[in-house]
Amino acid sequence: MPKFAVAARTALSDTGLRRDLRAAAATLRQRREAAAGELGDWQELREAGRAVRDETLLNLDGHLERLEKSVTEAGGAVHWAADAAEAARLVTGLVRATGHGEVVTAAAPAAREIGLHDALTEAGVTVHPTDLAELVARLGDDPRPAARPAPPAFHRDRARLRELFARTLPDAPPGLPDDPAALAAAARAHVRRRLLSARVAVCGADFMVADTGTLVLLESEGNGRTAVTVADTLICVAGIDAVVPTWDDLEVLLQLLPRSATGDRMSPAVSTWTGVTPGDGPRELHLVLLDNGRTTVLADEVGRAALRCVRCSACSHVCPVYERTGDEPYGPRGGGPIGAVLTPLVEGVDGAAHASLPYASTLCGACADVCPVKIDIPELLVHLRGAVVESRRRRPVPTPELLMMRSAAWTMGEQGRYEAALRSGARWARLLSRGGRIRRLPGLLGKWTEARDLPAPPVRSFRAWWRARARRGGQR
Repeated sequence: MPKFAVAARTALSDTGLRRDLRAAAATLRQRREAAAGELGDWQELREAGRAVRDETLLNLDGHLERLEKSVTEAGGAVHWAADAAEAARLVTGLVRATGHGEVVTAAAPAAREIGLHDALTEAGVTVHPTDLAELVARLGDDPRPAARPAPPAFHRDRARLRELFARTLPDAPPGLPDDPAALAAAARAHVRRRLLSARVAVCGADFMVADTGTLVLLESEGNGRTAVTVADTLICVAGIDAVVPTWDDLEVLLQLLPRSATGDRMSPAVSTWTGVTPGDGPRELHLVLLDNGRTTVLADEVGRAALRCVRCSACSHVCPVYERTGDEPYGPRGGGPIGAVLTPLVEGVDGAAHASLPYASTLCGACADVCPVKIDIPELLVHLRGAVVESRRRRPVPTPELLMMRSAAWTMGEQGRYEAALRSGARWARLLSRGGRIRRLPGLLGKWTEARDLPAPPVRSFRAWWRARARRGGQR
């Protein structure tokens, strides 16, 4: 995983991607504002959601034990995975035990987090994604399907989708137009054939009710509901932070999430299932509970607020950085402001790539304003930037950046040194400028001008102007 600035170069150079991201984000912002504005108690509802999530996290061990007991009593089996590799091994083993060589996947962000598609493929299992967003990503050989809920084909317009479907779907009708209804019909027909023949399905769970062992799946397409109904064996992969204590707590979050995610009053398809029922639905239910660094985040008194996240992506839709880069530069745990927080919280900030993520933000605060469970993401980003500084201080060999900052501190520590450096720097900067702008600074300073131009400094500095003014009798 490269540094954020390096990983973002491809997206920044793709004008079509940036156009599509900007248009989609603007539409989702408008829909969210309209949906939230319908409720007179929206802020009180957000506060209730924050309280539910905080109470859950503070007593997470007890809620998870109760969830395991409830699922087991309802006829399901619970498996615990400490990390992504263990979770992938568990699911691969469960699929192999069925004797089938194909599996369909639906609405499973946690499965994408652990790289399950690749793990199953390497084990000789054919994977058929049924979510439109992931189907498009796989058909288009995108490097990493989004690890968070997002509008289908967020990064492609309908002309790109038509070309992709016509080229890759074996059952696409000839002369497929780029009409949205026709594109949806082609994708639906392809996915439906896969679902109706499925014997093993892997899905996710947006929430898990500890009291009853009920798994809850929210989606917009209906493929998840079909997958959890028709398969003989259902494997659900979910993070341990998705648990909620009671149905009353779930009721609060079900009002917040769809309005924040897509501007809907309610998710188009809300599926709930508890254990197994003879003659109805899957004959086997396996729940894989994934830690994968979540308990590490829980131990951080400041950082644990990030685990309140309900995966609505509202923070991404208002983020000026995400609007220009999309998911890819943030890494496998998801994009946007919450991705810039979660990845370094889980993975640490010793590596250059993870240390760069807390700086992939303008700290404008828009993400905190729209978060349905009131995560103060700018505070977490500042907290992580402090952790980056401390990590660098512990290193035996100072980094070039740290040496440069120490040099700058020494220069600014005395007025004479500062003014001499200012005069010399201004002269060199004017020599580097073209048309009143500096396109590229030399050395390490060139990192700053990779994504921006620098105005050339004026011939006379403000300090020099002020002294001349004072000599002419101007007031101080």
